[in-house]
Amino acid sequence: MILNSRTRSFATLLLCAGLAQGAWAQIKITGPGFLPDESGTNLDNPLPTQQQKVATGTIIKDCPECPDMVVLPGGSFLMGSPPDSQPDPFSNEKPKAIGSPDEKPQHLVQVQSFAIGKYEVTQEQWYPVMGDNPSENKGRTLPVEQVSWEDVQQFIAKLNQKTGQTYRLPSEAEWEYAARAGSTTEWSLGDDVSKLRNYAWYSDNSGGKTQLVGQKLPNAFGLHDIYGNVWEWTQDCWHETYNGAPSDGGAWTTDCSNHLRVLRGGSWGGVAVNFRAADRGRLGPGSRNSHGGFRLVREF
Repeated sequence: MILNSRTRSFATLLLCAGLAQGAWAQIKITGPGFLPDESGTNLDNPLPTQQQKVATGTIIKDCPECPDMVVLPGGSFLMGSPPDSQPDPFSNEKPKAIGSPDEKPQHLVQVQSFAIGKYEVTQEQWYPVMGDNPSENKGRTLPVEQVSWEDVQQFIAKLNQKTGQTYRLPSEAEWEYAARAGSTTEWSLGDDVSKLRNYAWYSDNSGGKTQLVGQKLPNAFGLHDIYGNVWEWTQDCWHETYNGAPSDGGAWTTDCSNHLRVLRGGSWGGVAVNFRAADRGRLGPGSRNSHGGFRLVREF
C-alpha cells in the first residue's frame, strides 16, 4: 500500500557526432517549444535558464527500445506546498490546510537542464533489457509495473551498459519540476480538478487497471501520464519534512535510516488529491505492486 503524504545547431552537431561514432542514438528535433496544453499554454522558456547543452524540447532516443526523452530547460521553482492559511479573527471559517506536513516547508530549488521520459517506461521497453515482464496487466505499451525500486536500479544499470549513456531515476525535485511545468497551482493543469480526467488515469476513469501510455493530454512540457496510471519511483529516500532538503535539484539520499523511497504522481487507483503536484508517497525499496512503475531521466 502506498501512503500519500533547449541550440538546433548544437543538437545537429551532436547528432552528426553520434552517427560518426556508428551509434544508433538519434536526436529528433521536434520544433521550438513544447506541446500546448488544454488551455493553450506553451512554455518556450518558462523559467530563467542557463545556456542549454541541447535545445529545449528536443527528443532524445538512444536505441530502438529506449524511451523518448524530452529535454527540459533548467530553472528554479518552489517545491512543496505553501504554509497553511492563517486564522481570520473576524471570520468563523476555519483556516485552509494546504497539503500535508511532509510537503513542507515550501522551498526554492534550482534545477539544471535534464531529459526526462515523455512517457512512463513501458513493458516493451523493459522486456528487451531484463528478459522478463513482471506486470500484472500485460500489454506492449502499458506501463511496466510490479517493479521495485531495486528492480529499477538493475534495469538502469543494464540500460546504461547497453547504450553507454547515463540513465537514472529522477530526483524528487526534478520530478516535481517536470510535473509542474511552470505552474504554481495545486494541480499542474490549474485549480479546476474537474479537468483531471483529460490528463490522467485514476479511479474515476481507469476501469481498475493501467492504461496505454500517451492517451491523455500532455502537460506544458509535453509529458504524458505524469499523473496517474502508475506511481513513479524517484531516487530519493523518504524524509518526513523538507527541513534540510537539498536546493540544487539533486536527490536527497542522506539519513536514509527508514529505508523508504519516494514515489510521485499517483496511480490508476488513486483519487484526485493524490494528483496534486506536491503530493508524495513512500514504500520500501523492495516493494512491488500493480500501482507502481517509473519514468527515467537521462543526463547529457
